[in-house]
Amino acid sequence: MTSFRNLHQPGAPFILANAWDVGSARMLVALGAQAIATSSAGYAFTRGLPDGGRVGRDEAIAHAVDLAAHVPVPVSADLEDGFGPLPADCAETVRRTVAAGLAGCCIEDVAGDGTPYDFNLSVERMQAAAEAAPRDFMFCARADGVMHGAYDLKEAIRRLQAFEAVGVDVLYCPMPGEMADLRAITAAVTAPVNALAAGPWTKVTQAEFAEAGVARISLGSALARATHQVIRDAGRSMFGVGDFSNLGGIGSGEVDGYLAAGGKAK
Repeated sequence: MTSFRNLHQPGAPFILANAWDVGSARMLVALGAQAIATSSAGYAFTRGLPDGGRVGRDEAIAHAVDLAAHVPVPVSADLEDGFGPLPADCAETVRRTVAAGLAGCCIEDVAGDGTPYDFNLSVERMQAAAEAAPRDFMFCARADGVMHGAYDLKEAIRRLQAFEAVGVDVLYCPMPGEMADLRAITAAVTAPVNALAAGPWTKVTQAEFAEAGVARISLGSALARATHQVIRDAGRSMFGVGDFSNLGGIGSGEVDGYLAAGGKAK
């Protein structure tokens, strides 16, 4: 199996498939996923919480460990802002993630309400996290301010360059605006860049992400939200007009096959 680190090749991106439970993780592996990531929003939905409805650090890591115990591919954890404002908080989060046997994690440069941490503090936070990560662990630093409308692309690139300078393995600015912005990001750094396939970016192909210099493509909560769309559409039909036609789905035998194929060998 190719190591998680070696999957990250700029210009030849792999799909880091975000799952929200063991079943979705196994199906994604059976369908071709070379690595799995958690989704903080996707997992929150399973707990009846909104996107941004934070679970604690221990629970978030335990959720990732549960997925890793059931699939034969690397698993990376979405760990929001590192569960605290201080560099020491981020470092401790990474240490616990490493100790749990996970392949990587990502930490955002914004607090839970979307407010960016100060530039210097953000760099210190990412440096502390990077220094807590061993060589075989892939730490991804996120510049989320563009997605939240809190700062512009120029500031995102400034932050990503600073994060790379302090030893971060993977760089990530979700939803940068347009393809020219994504190309500007990959041109401004040498570390592997993660791109998000969500919203308007779902219209971009893997080949187009590759041409832009991306090394990995994650799904965020996009696939989890797609499943909730199916529930919404079926529910509206059932409870609105008594129409059950949206309940077609695939056969249970096919699902069983994916679950078996995507699991760890016993």
